[in-house]
Amino acid sequence: MNKGRWTALLASVLAFSLLASCGGGSSSQPGSASEPPDEPDVSVMAPVEPEPAPEPVYPYANPLTGEGLNEDISGKRPAAVMFNNLKKALPQIGVSRADVLYEIVAEGGITRIMGVFQDLEGVGDLGSVRSARDYYVNLALGHDAIYIHAGGSPQAYDAFDSWGVTHIDFVNGPYDKMYWRDPERRKTAGLEHSLLTSSELILEQMPSRFRLDHEEGYEVGWTFSKDPPPADAISAHTLTVPFSSYKTGRFTYDSGTNQYFAAQSLDGSDLIPYEDGAADEEVGFSNVLVLYTDVSRIKGDTAGRMSVRTTGEGEGLLLRDGLFYEITWKRDSRTDNYSFLNASGQPAPLAIGSSYINIVGTSAQVTWE
Repeated sequence: MNKGRWTALLASVLAFSLLASCGGGSSSQPGSASEPPDEPDVSVMAPVEPEPAPEPVYPYANPLTGEGLNEDISGKRPAAVMFNNLKKALPQIGVSRADVLYEIVAEGGITRIMGVFQDLEGVGDLGSVRSARDYYVNLALGHDAIYIHAGGSPQAYDAFDSWGVTHIDFVNGPYDKMYWRDPERRKTAGLEHSLLTSSELILEQMPSRFRLDHEEGYEVGWTFSKDPPPADAISAHTLTVPFSSYKTGRFTYDSGTNQYFAAQSLDGSDLIPYEDGAADEEVGFSNVLVLYTDVSRIKGDTAGRMSVRTTGEGEGLLLRDGLFYEITWKRDSRTDNYSFLNASGQPAPLAIGSSYINIVGTSAQVTWE
């Protein structure tokens, strides 16, 4: 091999070695010190919180609850239904669908409960339906309600005649196709505690002579607010309301649902959760009120029936949103609804939702914590 060819060959080998050591060109390997491996360009971004959906805006509201509606039902006359509250007649049926429940003592320390339904459409079964008392008739008149009951006291029948109350009586009225007797309740609780009705039967057979709408100018007059008023409020999650030696009510606040769930001790029993037998669930309320008034036995009444003042004014309590407020109530006449006033004499707003109104004597030892 001549010197020229040898020199050229040596130069080629040196050039190739230099190129390999520099890792240049397409022969470079991933992970080499001179160049990182090819990787996709991934940008790490913080998750973006979705904006909360705006609350729906409704053109109308239920005048008894403040709940928004697409249909205006404020002009309808509500139904006021008398519910049994004896231990052996529980559970009641349909109470979870009521907009307002009133509870007042009756003779012997028992209580009756009146449910007010602004619209009966779709409510379903109701019961067991029991007898009227004049002070419940009085309250139903203030709602301009159609009052539904099964019998009543002499004072209640006097009120029907004197006050011109629109009422449906399942004992002394021509409404035998509007109710039925539940055979199981008849067997376990007795005939008088077995009477049931339904919203469908009531609406289908409502007498044509009944006025179904409020007269012009009628207003419930209650105010509602989403947020609780800040003034004069203290935290209170439990309320105990003794009506008599037979009945004590207990309301406990649940922050998860922002509702008060009721329980009651009847005839010395342990607390029984207040349930709706139709829905098979405990009944919750956005507002719990206590209204103090004059309660006494009617002189000369051999059955021990009660006299309850429902007009005028008095002291009261309001629980909403886990908070406790002292209020006053005012009602000028039996055709008016209750007004609830704060310490400044202005309307005390209720929370949006259903209400439970306990009406007790001025000496009732109501407690809260």
